[in-house]
Amino acid sequence: MERSQNFKVRLGVFIAVGLTLFVLAIFIIGKQKNLFDPVIKISARFENVSGLQVGSSVRFSGINIGTVDAIRIVNDSTVKVDMLVKKEVQQFIKADSEAGIGSEGLIGDKLVVLSQGSVGAATVKDGQVIRAAEPIETDAILASLQITADNAALATGEINEILGKINSGKGTLGKLIQDPTMANNIDKTIVNLKNSTKGLDENMKAAQENFLLKGYFKRKAKAAEKAKKEAEKKKEKEAKAAAEAAEKAKEQSENEKEENKK
Repeated sequence: MERSQNFKVRLGVFIAVGLTLFVLAIFIIGKQKNLFDPVIKISARFENVSGLQVGSSVRFSGINIGTVDAIRIVNDSTVKVDMLVKKEVQQFIKADSEAGIGSEGLIGDKLVVLSQGSVGAATVKDGQVIRAAEPIETDAILASLQITADNAALATGEINEILGKINSGKGTLGKLIQDPTMANNIDKTIVNLKNSTKGLDENMKAAQENFLLKGYFKRKAKAAEKAKKEAEKKKEKEAKAAAEAAEKAKEQSENEKEENKK
C-alpha cells in the first residue's frame, strides 16, 4: 500500500511538472510568435526571398516587432510575404516604408527588415502591401569579390614587373635612380634655373635705375598712386552720401511724428 501511495505521489508530481513546463513552453512560443499581442498584417512582394522562412523575425530600427506569417508564390516572378507586426508599433511604420531581407550576422538566419520611411508619410494600414527591396544574393557578392581579387592579383603582377625594370635600370625612371650622371645633370639644371631667376631680378632692378627707363617706371608709379587716390575719394563720397541719406531719413521720420501728433 505504501509503495502504491508513493508511486501515485510521484506520478502526480511528474504530471504537475510536465503540465507546468507545457504551459511555460506555450507561453514563451506564443510570446515569440505574437499569439497573445494584438497585431496587424502587412505584406510585401519580392522576386526572390533568399531563403526566408515562415516564423522568421521582422525587425524595425534594430528591434524585433513581429514574425513572418506566410510565404506564397503568386506567379513565376513574384513571391508574397505576409508579416504579423505588433499593433503598438504601427504608428511608427509609414506607408512608404520598404521591406528588405537581411540576416543575423554574415551567415545567420534570414529576417525581414523594415525601413523607417519619410516623416510626413501616412501610417501603414492593416493589410497594406508595402514596397520591397530585393536582397543581394551571397553568390553574387562572392563572384564580385573574386573579380576584385583577380584584378588585384593582375595589378600586383604589373607593379612587380615595373619595379623589376626600375631596379635593373631600364626606362627613364630606372636610369634616374640607377645612373648618377643623370641625377647630377638634373641637379645642375635646377641650379642653372635658380641662377637665371636671380639674374632676371638683377636685370629688372638695373632697368629701373636706367635713366632711359626711369620715366616709364615713374609714370607707372604715378598712375598707381593716382588710381589709389581716386579710389579713396570715391569711398569718401559714398560714405558722405550714405550719411546725408541717413540724416535725411531721420529728419523725415521726425517730421512725420510731429505731423501725427498734430
